[in-house]
Order: sequence, then structure tokens, then C-alpha cells
Amino acid sequence: MGHAGMAAAAVRHLGSRPVEAHPRPELRCVREDERAPVDQGEFRRVLGTFATGVTIITAPAGADEDAPAGFACQSFASLSLDPPLVAFMVGRTSTTWPRIARAGVFCVNVLSADQAGLCRAFAVSGADKFAGVAHDPAPTTGSPRLTGAAAWIDCTIHAVHTGGDHLIVVGRVNALGTSGSDEPPLLFHRGRFL
Repeated sequence: MGHAGMAAAAVRHLGSRPVEAHPRPELRCVREDERAPVDQGEFRRVLGTFATGVTIITAPAGADEDAPAGFACQSFASLSLDPPLVAFMVGRTSTTWPRIARAGVFCVNVLSADQAGLCRAFAVSGADKFAGVAHDPAPTTGSPRLTGAAAWIDCTIHAVHTGGDHLIVVGRVNALGTSGSDEPPLLFHRGRFL
């Protein structure tokens, strides 16, 4: 039996059994004795050899907020086809994340190659990141869809998991689309945009 046959047999077997949910992990900080003996600079250097796409995660303004929330994010991935899920990672010290969490929804804006300046603007803390930035509301959540983005993915927060000094946010996809442009995506590699 080849790989495809084994995979199909495993799916049939698992599909016939009830799947037990794993217990939710305790939300806690990483302890000193759990830290790997890896130099952080070396970690960044080696992992920087992996090129990533660049996104901006946005959420609508809350009732007591003047502007929507948003931050630049290169830790984004598709997660599941059925149900449709995506994931992004955000630092626990992010000041934007609590606003997105309160909103309960977000839009992933996949940046085009010509949007490096927009990424830099959303990477700063404390500024009005939406000043002069053209956007419209995503159809389901109302989160900002940034004009010129290569694609957008409109989501509801599905789950949040711990991941060391980051949180892993899983979103259920409600709607999505592309700009229809042939412009390539913005990539980040070894500390610079490609």
C-alpha cells in the first residue's frame, strides 16, 4: 500500500471513531527552566533564512475607541480547510492585541510587494496607524480591508492558545477575496523586504 492508500485508510479509521477533545492547556508564562539554551540572536539569524509573507491584521474600532486596531504580522498561516481556519501569532506584550481580542473579529490583509511602507507604518507602536490609509469594511465583521492588499481574509476569533512569549490566534474564515492584481506579495527575508 502506497502513501496515498495509507493516508486514506487512516482517514477512514479516524472518521469512524469519536474524536476526544484535548484538554485546554493552562495559560501561563514560560518558566526559566523551560527556556532552551539557544542564543536569541542566533535563533533570529537562522529563522530569518525562511522567507515569510507579510500581513496586517486589523479589527474595527471598539465603542470607546476613535480608530480601528491593526498591526504588521509575518507569522500567519492557513490552518484548516474544513472548517476554514487560519492562524496568526502575536506577542504577549502587544498593545494592539487586547483591542482585537475585545472585538472578537479580525481581517488579515496580505500585503502586495509595493506596500513595504504600509507595513512599516503598522509596525510602530502608539501612532495612529490608519491616518491617511484607504480602507473599507470587510463584509462580515466590518474589520478594515486595506486598499491595494493582494488578498483579505475576514475572520471571527475561534481559539487562542499559548506559545511561549506569543499567543497563537486561530480565526474562522467568514469571507475572503483577492485584489485580482498580478502584483506579487510582499516578502520578508533576513531582516529586509523582498
